[in-house]
Amino acid sequence: MTARILAIGTAVPPALLRQNEVRDLFASQPGIGRLSQRLVRAAFDASAIETRHTVLDDLASALGDPATDVEPSDAARARLPVISDAGALLSPTTGARNDAYIAAAPGLFAAAAREALGAASVDPADVTHVVTVSCTGMFAPGPDYRLVRDLGLRTSVERYHLGFIGCAAAVPALRAAARMCAADPEAVVLVVCAELCTLHFRVADDPDQILAASLFADGAAAAVVSADPARRGERWLDLDRFGTAVTDEGESDMTWTVGDAGFEMVLSAEVPRIIGREIRAAVDGVVAGARVDTWAVHPGGRSVLDRVESGLGLAPDALELSRAVLRDHGNMSSATILFILGSLLRGETFRDGETVAALAFGPGLTMEAAMLTAGVAEAARPLAEPVRLAEPVASWT
Repeated sequence: MTARILAIGTAVPPALLRQNEVRDLFASQPGIGRLSQRLVRAAFDASAIETRHTVLDDLASALGDPATDVEPSDAARARLPVISDAGALLSPTTGARNDAYIAAAPGLFAAAAREALGAASVDPADVTHVVTVSCTGMFAPGPDYRLVRDLGLRTSVERYHLGFIGCAAAVPALRAAARMCAADPEAVVLVVCAELCTLHFRVADDPDQILAASLFADGAAAAVVSADPARRGERWLDLDRFGTAVTDEGESDMTWTVGDAGFEMVLSAEVPRIIGREIRAAVDGVVAGARVDTWAVHPGGRSVLDRVESGLGLAPDALELSRAVLRDHGNMSSATILFILGSLLRGETFRDGETVAALAFGPGLTMEAAMLTAGVAEAARPLAEPVRLAEPVASWT
């Protein structure tokens, strides 16, 4: 029996960041050199991002945008001072940043999960397995445990957590869910990713830190996965097969480590180039000659999407879904690919039998991929247009 995504839910914190305002804030920081100011402006302006969300009310308020009408949970806010009265960005300790993660992350995990369960018409009591994903904070008992409490799941639910896999982690989480469903055809697996990347913003002359500050954002997404055909609604995504590839280069070009002043990202300019050189061979291993109707590619940045597009010889509009999520939400690490798949699942162009290739990139440099097939219940399919003849047909006599 094929495991399938029944529904996807998403959640973002209420505080909104406008890219041009964040750019000006970083470029105006005391002590930042002229070269770094130019790098800030170049990185932010080339990002193809317009808005992002953050749990840092302090940061959003300093820019004049304390909140939008998005209210997933009041807990999805971090009481972490990150900016002084004079407008200088502060440098909280890693412990303070992680305390903010512990306070804010569970609300986002729960909000995305509730939306997914509701869209799938699945009662929380029916969930048999939970897989949580995050690389931007840690605590124990962790987010998997908190979901049991916050959603009222059965205490016997099997729980798993994937940590520190970075932007690619949602795909192996879905793969794990598919394996669980293969072992237990009645399983209902709740996969939830939540990342609070903005907790680790810091001012630095380091180009990697500048690039990270121009891209990353906060958000959460959840998927309900089951192989039980009785649980299918009007739309779903079959999880057909998965693949993993490690590039020949890139081990030191994308890294994520714990520092004294937050988690530290290395995201060198070589990453898009490596992806562009190796993407075709990596994708061939999972696509295996199949027709791909739709591409769902993790937007590590605009240049990553550009390199994927050119490396695979795709049409200019082939990555439209990915570019739209990047524009409106930025790079939310592991949650981002589920935002893209959720947009596809809810979209007007979603059609039965549509084949989807999902790609995400993580530290290493690692590519995780999945092939999916769209399903639409027969009753929900649009009726065929009636045939209209140009000339009237003579009646039989």
